[in-house]
Amino acid sequence: MIAIDLGSNTLRVLEYECSTGRQIAEFEKIVKTADGLAQYGLINDEAVKRVISGIQEAQEQIDFSSSVVRAVTTEAVRRAENSEEVLFQIQKETGVHFDIISGEEEARLTLLAVKHRLSVLQDTSESFVLIDIGGGSTELIFHYGDETISKSFPLGIVTIAQTHETLENIDKVLPEEMAEMQRFCNHLYEKKGKVNTFVATAGTPTTVAAMKLGQNYETYDASKINGISLEIDELDFYLKKLLSMPFEKREIAVGTGRSDLIAAGILIYKQLFTLLGFGSCIVIDDGLREGVAIEACGHETH
Repeated sequence: MIAIDLGSNTLRVLEYECSTGRQIAEFEKIVKTADGLAQYGLINDEAVKRVISGIQEAQEQIDFSSSVVRAVTTEAVRRAENSEEVLFQIQKETGVHFDIISGEEEARLTLLAVKHRLSVLQDTSESFVLIDIGGGSTELIFHYGDETISKSFPLGIVTIAQTHETLENIDKVLPEEMAEMQRFCNHLYEKKGKVNTFVATAGTPTTVAAMKLGQNYETYDASKINGISLEIDELDFYLKKLLSMPFEKREIAVGTGRSDLIAAGILIYKQLFTLLGFGSCIVIDDGLREGVAIEACGHETH
């Protein structure tokens, strides 16, 4: 089957073999779905063209014709006033129908993928908090043994970068912008106790982990990223390293058009370390796309 996640910044496609759970092929493209959304409340025409072009490129590399396709989209399209027209246009041009899923559904499917990956890595944490820093939203997912409590917050790397523009401005406003997250976390810790482990998925944590391993956007290898540990102090180190690079090298390191967003994401990520009370974090590459595939295969085999 084919699972597609159209995020606020990235289009991610996965061909997945249900019988073996093997990832056969994958495709990823920066499409900046949420570009301009913070200012105008709309997905603009250029973003729609980038999404359509990205899907068509994926269709050239992966055979969609003989597979079940499950495609979901998240915060940018959830929030956009023109979401229906945008999805109609995408389906007309590519044949792919997208379902807009809620923040809660996004968190549930992401958790499904991350739990699966942690079990493969033989990580037996009884309780953990999972963060998913997206382009338009951030999900906080607290997993206490057999109980999961999650919440989606409308703060992401694209929207924060386009609303506040400079890293200095972003750094200043983040404690206030993330105050609701802090309250949510404090309430849970008071009620349920602190979790044992901090886990992160999505582009910012995986990019920092890749830098730590000496990988760049082209040489990125998810199998080496999964299970890597990052310390809070390393975030400052890799942010400085990224900002000190000439623009061309920066683009090679983290991907074309991503460096400003990743820099903003690192500031959010660092704030989450403090907010959650952790000094280190396990990074997992698997996310919503993989969760969609795992669940779709579960349904197909029943």
